[in-house]
Formats: sequence, structure tokens, C-alpha cells
Amino acid sequence: MLTLALIGVVGGLITGISPCILPVLPVIFFSGGAESARGGTAAASAASSASSTPGGTATSTPAVRVASRWRPYQVVAGLVVSFSIFTLLGSLILSLLGLPQDVLRWAALIVLVLIGLGLIFEPLQHLLERPFARFPQRAVKPTRRGFGLGLALGAVYVPCAGPILAAITVAGSTGKIGWETVVLTVSFALGTSIPLLFFALAGRRVAERVKAFRTRQKGIRITGGILMIALAIGLVFNVPQALQRLIPDYTAGLQDGFNNSEQVKALDLGGLVTDENKELSNCSNGSAELQNCGPAPALRGISQWFNTKDGAPIALSDLKGKVVLVDFWAYSCINCLRSVPHVSAWAKAYQDAGLTVIGVHSPEYAFEKVPENVAAAIKEQGVTYPVALDNQLSTWTAYRNRYWPAHYLIDASGTVRQIQFGEGGYATTEKLIRQLLTDAQPGVKLPGTTETTDDTPQAGSTTPETYLSPTKMVNFGGTEPYTLGDATFTFPQKLAKDTFALDGDWNLTSQGITSSSGSIKLAYTAREIRMVLGGSGSVTVTDSSGTRTVDVSGPPGSYRIFESAKSSTGELTVHVNGGVDAYSFTFG
Repeated sequence: MLTLALIGVVGGLITGISPCILPVLPVIFFSGGAESARGGTAAASAASSASSTPGGTATSTPAVRVASRWRPYQVVAGLVVSFSIFTLLGSLILSLLGLPQDVLRWAALIVLVLIGLGLIFEPLQHLLERPFARFPQRAVKPTRRGFGLGLALGAVYVPCAGPILAAITVAGSTGKIGWETVVLTVSFALGTSIPLLFFALAGRRVAERVKAFRTRQKGIRITGGILMIALAIGLVFNVPQALQRLIPDYTAGLQDGFNNSEQVKALDLGGLVTDENKELSNCSNGSAELQNCGPAPALRGISQWFNTKDGAPIALSDLKGKVVLVDFWAYSCINCLRSVPHVSAWAKAYQDAGLTVIGVHSPEYAFEKVPENVAAAIKEQGVTYPVALDNQLSTWTAYRNRYWPAHYLIDASGTVRQIQFGEGGYATTEKLIRQLLTDAQPGVKLPGTTETTDDTPQAGSTTPETYLSPTKMVNFGGTEPYTLGDATFTFPQKLAKDTFALDGDWNLTSQGITSSSGSIKLAYTAREIRMVLGGSGSVTVTDSSGTRTVDVSGPPGSYRIFESAKSSTGELTVHVNGGVDAYSFTFG
């Protein structure tokens, strides 16, 4: 446990000095540190509480509120508590309640704005404190807002991602929360908050030594309030991400050294490595020979089955004596679209020889969780083998999977013998399927090898998959900020290779984008281009060969918008009519 805590603290410390924490520093400096300064402030407070009238009579006026000396520690403690709880349990609780995953973040942003306004406008602060008037004044003091501020900051504080934070997030979203995960989460939060506490104490020290700070307590409070509101607005428009792109990561060397250390590599991050799946590491990706990779993890957390009698579930334990291929896929993934024909061919060709194929549909988009959408895609893509709906990524996690598609080949005894991540390697996988079938039933009569064309693009030969949502976008070529919400765009004069740009009025969401009448320009290298589209309407595609219309209807799916005899480089424009949602471009 000590090693685990040390790893969490060190990882948090490195994150806490990285550029991604810069946006919260001004709030920490002023509202976490400077507001709790002494040395002139207390005297000013006392002086303001007693003054004399022209006749010499002493009168009382409201005293300037003086923040607790513990305020910096309160702010940081609140941040540690809320960051730990929300990171571990937030996603799980919201899923159980059926609430959007970003509701906690929006609630915290509203709280930040209210606290900021309360610091600027005293009457509003009194109004906000009124609901707590029934509580004893010792329990609720207006000058002890530090912990509440920390709670709000922790809910919106998103430190730089890394293997430790990723493991904590996965553990929280899948419900795999053990004491190891709790220790790692709390120690990481403590580590990343230590630089913040240092900055808060530095703010207080500066305020106590600089006369301008000592005599302008009200100005400090107003400045802190303005900075809180600015932080909230900046978070809404993803300004921190833009700052991270502009500022070089001066901690990159430390991050790489730490993340690649043997201690971190050997760590069971998030409880994903279990006795059931630990031997999967024995398999190398795409091995041309059979390997022994331990027992196949059970299929779990499946919400629905397709292509089985009356939707009956299938257990791997009931398939002993058969060779099994477990195929992870998502129906709108272009890589999976090219892989499915090979898997379907194997399922049909070798079924009588003892092969069972199970497709595990693990969604990438929210719309891929809708059973009706998956059922429609199964029919459209001609999938006849059993498909398990893994909406909570439970089976995905049990296999420690990371790719769409991914094939796990299991022998008749239930042992994983080969793993293939991504497209390609079909001839090798089929060779090993035939070998395992012969091992299971010596003398079995096998059909000829399948002749499905391998359309896997050569690595780096096409434009990478292009997501349109701001939360996943990496190759926007326009000049405007690309953030969640409504915005107006204009095509740039020149579009860089493998990028896209928008024109017109658009609404950008965490899943995709939509417009009543907007256009997307794409600079590509590919033989085939598909778009993941949803809704009802049409898109008009214009390129060097002319203009054509693609009708969109039914559940979101993949639509071919461009195809040529060979790979080419060029630009095309897609005009999106109202009623159509656009999610991504995929290339072949």
C-alpha cells in the first residue's frame, strides 16, 4: 500500500506542476491565499467597526469580514475530497440515476459563478447565505467559504491525463473500486494539490508583505470573484485546452520517465489485471504461431444478445470442446466495417467444423448503445453469428481490451491462443483457426480457405479517423475556437493536409455536430471516405468529380461519401442540411 501511495503522490506532484493546472492558479492565489492575509487587514477591520460621529459619539458599522487563516488548507482539502469522490464515483452514480455524465461539472461551474458573484456583490452574498441562517453561526461562517470553494474547484479540475489518472477513471466508470484504487486516487489528488497549496500560501505571503494588498482587502475579494467567474467561463469554452496547446509541456520528460518506469508498468492500475486475465499479457499482438495466454475471461455485464434462440445468453464455459473466436467491435467503426466480412466468412465456413464466433459489441458512441441501432446494423452488415451487447464495457474491461476491432482466439479447452488488435492479419488468424480445429478433432474435414479481399489500408497511407466532436477532435484546420456550443465558422483560405474546417452556423456537442445549413471542407488522402451520420435528411458532397446527394435516415450509421479506384489526395465539401447529425469521417 505504501508503494501504491508513493506512486500516486509522485504522479500527482508531476501533474501538479504541469501546464494543465495553470488556469486554476489565479483563483488559488487570490481566493485561496491572498484573501486570508493578515497584517493591516485585521486592523482595517477593527477600525471600520467603530467610528465617531461629528459629535464624538462612537458608532458601529459593519466590520470587514476577515477570512480564516486556515482558508488555503480548506480550499485544497475541499479540492482533494471532491476530486477523489467525483473521479471515482461520479460516473457510476450518474449512470445509476440516468443523468448526463457532465451534470456534476455544470453544477460545479454554476457554484463557482455564484461564489464569484457573492465576492463581488455583498448583498448577493447575504442572499446566498440566507438558507443557512437556521444553522448555528459557529457551524456556518461566511468567512469560512474555503472548503466549499475547494469542493467546486475539485469537480471541474481536470489535470493532465496519464496512465494513473486513466486507470482511476476506468475503475470508477466500471465500478471496479477496491482499496488499491481508493489509495491511488487519494494519493494522486494529494500529490497534485501540494503545488496548489504552495501557491495559495505564497499568495497569502505576498498579500501580507505588499502594502497594496494589506490595505485593499475588498479589492482582493472582488478580484478573486472576477477570476472565479472567468475560470468558469473559460472551462465552458475549453480555454484551458487551448492554453495547453500554446504552452510547451515543460514536464514532458518527467512524465515520460515516470510513466515508463518499471514500478508504474508493473502496477495493477484500476484493478484491471485479475487472476482471470493476468496471463493475457503472454500473448503478443498478431502472433503467427499459437501461444498460451491463459484461460479466456468470462463474458459479463451483457445487457442483451442478438442472433441467439429467444435472445438466450451464451457462456464460454458451455462451449468447451469448441474453438471460439471473440470479436470486439462497434458498428460505426470503419476498421470494424472492413473486418466484419472476414469474421462472417469464418463463422459460415467453419461452423460445421466446430468454430463458434461471438461478437462483443462495445460502443464508442452513445448512439451505439441503443439496442435498436445495433440490431439494424447487424442486419445491414449481414452478421449472423451471436452478438453480445456490452454497453457498460464490462467484458471489454475483463479482457483489458483497447482496440476496435480485436480478435481473441480460444481453443477447445478454453485457453486464449492468439490475439489480434486492429485490422489485418486475416490469413494468419484463419491459419490458426484451422490448426485449432484440427487439434480439437483430428481428421476433421475442413473447407477451403475463405477468399475475402483484405482491404486493410497500409499504415499511414490514409487520413486518420477524424472525429467532429470538440471532445475528441484533434485535426481541426479552421481559425476559430472549436468548443462545445453554438458558433459561426468560415472556411480558411488554405486547408492543411488531413484536416477539416467548417462554414456557417453550427452546434457542437460532446457526440457530434449539427447545422441547419452548414458545410464541412475536408483535405484527405484515401480511396474511400465514409461519414458517420444520424438523423433524417441529406448531405451534398462536392469534389473534383462533381456533386452528389447522400440521403440519411434511420439510426446513426456509416455512409460512403467518396470512392475511387485508387488512393488519392484532394479536398471535398459536405453540405449538411437541417436534421442531420455528423459524427466523424473514416477512411479506407
